Amino acid sequence: MTFPGTSLDASPHTSLDLTTDVVTLTRVLVDIPSESGEEAHLADAVEAALAALAHLTVERVGNSVVARTDLGHPERVLIAGHLDTVPVAGNLPARLDGDLLHGLGACDMKGGVAVALRLAATVPAPAARDLTYVFYECEEVEGDRNGLGRIATERPALLKADLAILMEPSDAGVEAGCQGVLMADITVRGERAHAARAWRGVNAAHRAGAVLQRLAGHTPERVVIDGLEYREGLNAVAVRAGVAGNVVPDECVITVNSRFAPNRSAEEAEAYVRDLFPEDAYEVDVTEVVPGALPGLGQDAVASLVAVLGAEPRPKLGWTDVARFAALGVPALNYGPGDPVLAHTAGEYVPVAQLRECEERLRSWLQPVMGS
Repeated sequence: MTFPGTSLDASPHTSLDLTTDVVTLTRVLVDIPSESGEEAHLADAVEAALAALAHLTVERVGNSVVARTDLGHPERVLIAGHLDTVPVAGNLPARLDGDLLHGLGACDMKGGVAVALRLAATVPAPAARDLTYVFYECEEVEGDRNGLGRIATERPALLKADLAILMEPSDAGVEAGCQGVLMADITVRGERAHAARAWRGVNAAHRAGAVLQRLAGHTPERVVIDGLEYREGLNAVAVRAGVAGNVVPDECVITVNSRFAPNRSAEEAEAYVRDLFPEDAYEVDVTEVVPGALPGLGQDAVASLVAVLGAEPRPKLGWTDVARFAALGVPALNYGPGDPVLAHTAGEYVPVAQLRECEERLRSWLQPVMGS
């Protein structure tokens, strides 16, 4: 079967060999196209490979796959990775260039998925914690399609855990918590007129300059939580005005993106923006608010993992699905191979060394060698 937009021939019945090394497995995963909404073939392969493992109970929710051990341990750790990628950009099939594996999703986040699949296959009897693996669909698109969100709504018991590890690319380091996101439209009104008789109208685009100046003059806050500094941001990300080249615009809409520290609630983040643009002077429509997640480094399970990983925690400057786990009361952190700066780029790659490092370090935590 040929997938549009690629030179790759792949079968909808592609099988995954979880006994192979993590680098080869990543390459195989990259070569199974799975753009958002088109994850079925990859989900089928993941489900079949996990179902063949006697120590796991496997369930399917849409094109998401959940696999669990049930050994009666007092704690449960959940390891999650999304199956989907952004659209192809001439970066299939995968190619190995020295110590770097290139290809669509290699960084974000099929490398992390490969690590999780290897752990699922090779850690049948974790020493102190039961394990849940979640491989989910539609992370790269609008939130109402997100596979984790669907599982949380339809089968919330599957996501119960004492700690969640999201295999987001983090350069094989720990990125704790995440920022919240607020989107708002600020509308400035004017009066339409012919551009040849502009004095008869009021140019809304010109009046919008006051909003842009206020944004440019704003000093974002820096908030320290658990010793990590989250840098907030408030930026105009779009400006829309005008209906024709000879018409003075009577409306200008400035779309604002706010990234706020995880100690703010959604309500506090909205109040913060509205205080900067009070309703008696500005027309503000908040279109989306998604809270972040606290780092939770003081919790025992998180501290134990961080110690074994041997990485100095960093704040996650961005939003990830750790926030969904936080909303469920599950502490979570980001840990995976690949530089997050490369995510969604045509030239994304994952270092081979990071694939192996993430697998080895997580395995040493989940199933430590006796006497070590």
